[in-house]
Amino acid sequence: MDVLSDVVASMRMGVPRSARVAWPAPWGQRFPAAPGSAGFQVVLQGSCWAIPPEGEPIPVGPGDVLFFPHGHGYALADSLTSPVAAPECDPHADAELFASASIEGAGPVTVTLCGGYRLDSSRAHPLLRGLPEMIHLPARLGHNTELRAAVELLGKEIENPRPGADMVVSALLDMLLLYILRAWFDVSAEHCEVGGWAAALADPAIAAALDGIHRDPAHPWTVESLGRRAGLSRAAFSRRFTQFVGQPPLTYLTWWRLGTAARMLRDSDAALSEIAAAVGYGSEFAFANAFKREYGMAPGRYRRLGCPPAVRATTGAAPAG
Repeated sequence: MDVLSDVVASMRMGVPRSARVAWPAPWGQRFPAAPGSAGFQVVLQGSCWAIPPEGEPIPVGPGDVLFFPHGHGYALADSLTSPVAAPECDPHADAELFASASIEGAGPVTVTLCGGYRLDSSRAHPLLRGLPEMIHLPARLGHNTELRAAVELLGKEIENPRPGADMVVSALLDMLLLYILRAWFDVSAEHCEVGGWAAALADPAIAAALDGIHRDPAHPWTVESLGRRAGLSRAAFSRRFTQFVGQPPLTYLTWWRLGTAARMLRDSDAALSEIAAAVGYGSEFAFANAFKREYGMAPGRYRRLGCPPAVRATTGAAPAG
């Protein structure tokens, strides 16, 4: 897979949830913190205020997208003077894939589309760890057209589900997550607001090297061969990669290979020799030694124990910049 697809696929768990809600003024709703998850809110109609736990409230208008990559709590309200309702609302609590609801009332209506994704914190990637607590993507004419199209399709499908809606909504939710991340990285690169992974994905040389690692982790990559793929000298590539990604090239390669192996151990019945070959180790013995250094136990024991939290790998560096 390409880098962004690979990162999201490695962390996504279970089935995402979504809901379309019509809120008549006055209204206010608190959404609780949900560790190990990410959530979004889109205003389809009307306007409201996003109220984070810390910092100033943010006005949100039609078409605006809010994304909460770390599952932190927040509130929405039609006005800063409206009381925030309890009990708290949790997009993950509903067992249904999607729902549609209208709250009773006679005031001006705001319609929101919300959703949540379960993420496996044991597979946390620095690309997602480096995101801010809340991302606000204002609607701008001619910008993020794919994101707007996915939002419109998702809203209509939830409002008026037809045969096949479960599959359509699930696919659209996955698309929406990727489009949100794309849009954020595009905005970050455009305004030079952050370094790290946003800059890495926007840099053609480093993006080419990352693409090679993720599409073919079994390849016998070296700093020199990755540098050639990036179109840079060995030394220049190594400096640039470390600056953006936060790890030297081969350190990141090893971390990603072993993380991929851990996922295969947990999610498949593949033999250790198959997993070793799939992530670039010439022998099961070499793979087992590398895996034990990273995870503190042999691959077979890791598979039997189901990755207990106390021994999960923690060497993935935070992004630079």
